[in-house]
Amino acid sequence: MTTTVTRPASRVRESQTRNTPSAPRRQTGRHLMLAGIALLWLVPLLWAVYTSLRPYADTAKHGYLSWPRSLSLGNFTDAWNQSGMPHFFWNSVLITVPSVLGTLLFSAAVAFFVSRFDFRWNIVLLMLFTAGNLLPAQVLITPLYRLYLLLPLPQWMSDSLLLYNSAWGIIAIHIAYQSGFCTFVLSNYMKTIPKEISEAALVDGAPVWRQFFQIILPLCRPAFAALATLESIWIYNDFFWPLALIESGDKRPITSALANLQGAYFTNPNLIAAGALMTAIPTLLVYFALQRQFISGLTIGSGKG
Repeated sequence: MTTTVTRPASRVRESQTRNTPSAPRRQTGRHLMLAGIALLWLVPLLWAVYTSLRPYADTAKHGYLSWPRSLSLGNFTDAWNQSGMPHFFWNSVLITVPSVLGTLLFSAAVAFFVSRFDFRWNIVLLMLFTAGNLLPAQVLITPLYRLYLLLPLPQWMSDSLLLYNSAWGIIAIHIAYQSGFCTFVLSNYMKTIPKEISEAALVDGAPVWRQFFQIILPLCRPAFAALATLESIWIYNDFFWPLALIESGDKRPITSALANLQGAYFTNPNLIAAGALMTAIPTLLVYFALQRQFISGLTIGSGKG
């Protein structure tokens, strides 16, 4: 015969409390872990800043791991002048801004149609747009290159009279390649908007285009801010498409300006570090300008069960 010994609930709770770490200790451990991860991510950036402030003669004589003898902004001035950065930055603006706006507008239209209307091929159409992002850019470049050599453009759009070697070609491929991801995100966000809003607007006589521009788009502002931040960074930092689809070096974006800082027989890493930091400034400005909307757009629906 076996006997069962039951302990009072108060003793059980005391034993569990004694065996588990306290809340402040867990909080401290979590903060230390996050601080360590943040520091690990900041090390390359801090190293680039440290390298860019040192003259090349100092690092060549004493090494990059040595204590600096002098710090200056001379590398930033030289990188700005030698790379022709203002010209290439303007090229990036001409490519990035229309690409981001076109991607968001086109994706929002597809997402509105997919999420607000019920039809037979609804899910298939959404999967078709999303599947485009699964293909690597390297797989598409050969047929895309041949297609760009066959598509004509008027002279006021391209001096080569082709989609190849023109900013319009880069804008078109960015919109086509990034629309899948944006359509997926916006369609899921639009599904959270009650359909009663559209039905009330329809009763009031608002056509579909007015519902889209005056009702749905303003309600999607957090999602647009998050996507605009991501797309601006991705398109601005892209180097592959301009390298493959633009022949003239003076038409390429700012990522190509760093190549001008490398010589045939000599490369100054300090100069390249300064140039890389300057090219990253516009993306940081975009992120800080849309930081609040970006974070709210990423955390939408996180509190729903």
